Amino acid sequence: MFNIISQKTEAFGLDISDLSLKIIKLDKAKLTSFGETKIPLGIIKEGEVRDKEKLSQIIEKAVKEVKGKRLKSKYVILSLPEEKSFLDVFQIPLMKKEEVESAVRFEAENHIPIPLDEVYFDFKQIQSIFNQKKYQEVLISACPKKIVDSYVEAAKGAGLQPRALEIECLAIIRALIKKEISSRPLLIIDFGGTRTTFIIFSGKSLRFTSTIPVSSQKLTESISKNLNLDLVKAEKLKIEQGLEGKKEVFEAMIPFLTDLIEQIKTHLDYYQSHEKKEEIKHYGKEVKKILLCGGGANLKGLINFLEGKLKLEVELGNPWSNILKEPLREVPEMSFKKSLGYTTALGLALRG
Repeated sequence: MFNIISQKTEAFGLDISDLSLKIIKLDKAKLTSFGETKIPLGIIKEGEVRDKEKLSQIIEKAVKEVKGKRLKSKYVILSLPEEKSFLDVFQIPLMKKEEVESAVRFEAENHIPIPLDEVYFDFKQIQSIFNQKKYQEVLISACPKKIVDSYVEAAKGAGLQPRALEIECLAIIRALIKKEISSRPLLIIDFGGTRTTFIIFSGKSLRFTSTIPVSSQKLTESISKNLNLDLVKAEKLKIEQGLEGKKEVFEAMIPFLTDLIEQIKTHLDYYQSHEKKEEIKHYGKEVKKILLCGGGANLKGLINFLEGKLKLEVELGNPWSNILKEPLREVPEMSFKKSLGYTTALGLALRG
């Protein structure tokens, strides 16, 4: 949501996480360039860039080595880490357009836990899918200036010009939610390498988001520890066996999966007990469907496991839902399974 330059320019999506970066360039409904590069441990930790120079070098190399067409544009849409950002939805009275910004800034101080002069702050008014004349809703987003500046400096060090920066969950929504409208609440679970993000979307907006440390990498580490294997062999075993193979592999992962289930229940209970009565009336109170994305979503047996424990409908999200015509879910250059790990990058590229 943080625009840096306003003129219309052709840009690609660059999703940076603790352990990898992904690049996507779209030309209308066509994938023209893509790439993925690992980031060594310690360069980024818990969303905070610790070595900007090395990150710049990795970005520059990754841009040069993309598959497909060579990237000619220097303009990029960058992701910002979920765990370092703040998002919230609140209500303000109906008022004139020129009065909205000052009202939002005043109210934002109650929702952002650090001073506004220490963050980059943005907002957008939410258009209701129902006739709502009592108030207007606003989605605010903020991220500490030191975090944003570190990503911008790393990108510029690689010769790129950030056009905008966007918190990961907003890009995920743009990729997964058809036309960014849902008449019923949905829970999106981004099961990533270093963390899992919960996103609740309803109507035309994000309603709630949270991040937990349960991750695909934690499953691999647990297999490695319990079965006395190195991480490479443990990762291979996880992919091959999943939750449907050898009992010892399943049992090695079960503590983290149990934690994941409990965290999902806790967050759903929190959302459904705190959502305002007006939204419950309009959007429906209960989440009855889960969409999975992220590289960890490909874990064999995960959908059946979640459905059995949560008694909810669970399916893989489609990162191409706003790019390809239905029922298409992949392109020759990238399989559907692989694209789940590119969900954020695809959402960024859509904005670009």
